[in-house]
Amino acid sequence: MTEPKPEEQFGVGDPDQFQRLWTPHRMAYIKGESKPTGLGPDDGCPFCEIPRMDDEEGLVVRRGEYAYAVLNLYPYNSGHLLVCPFRHVSDYTELDEAETAELALLTKRSLTALRKASGAHGFNVGMNLGTVAGAGIAAHLHQHVVPRWGGDTNFMPVIGQTRVLPQLLRDTRQIIADAWPLD
Repeated sequence: MTEPKPEEQFGVGDPDQFQRLWTPHRMAYIKGESKPTGLGPDDGCPFCEIPRMDDEEGLVVRRGEYAYAVLNLYPYNSGHLLVCPFRHVSDYTELDEAETAELALLTKRSLTALRKASGAHGFNVGMNLGTVAGAGIAAHLHQHVVPRWGGDTNFMPVIGQTRVLPQLLRDTRQIIADAWPLD
């Protein structure tokens, strides 16, 4: 006799010994939705579309003249920000002096806001330039600011390939925006 299939052992939705973390929003990332199809700003680039939205809808934490800080839709940790120039460029060397200065200033202020809002113990800050370097959206430059805490890499991401985020993105956006240092 063959063993029954899992769906035969338990009815759909019946309790079993496993707990589940449902993250349906990740399916858009897995399927590559909202990923630009080309190199131009009119090719569906989310980093070009976000500034056209209001801050809450676009998850924008702060806008400058040349760049903005936005929550990552697929964060490594709660509070994971991206600092992006408004102009659609793919490489850091393509930024002009004003854009470079504001990208640095928004990154610096992101660190201050995240420390104040969340008590982060440290940060990973950096850019992945090009697809081969790990850029998910290589056509539009963006810098990651990822808050870190002692013990934030536990068994869930290491063994379970799952990240647990304790807060909704809209709530996180508001907390960080409220903690943003005055200009």
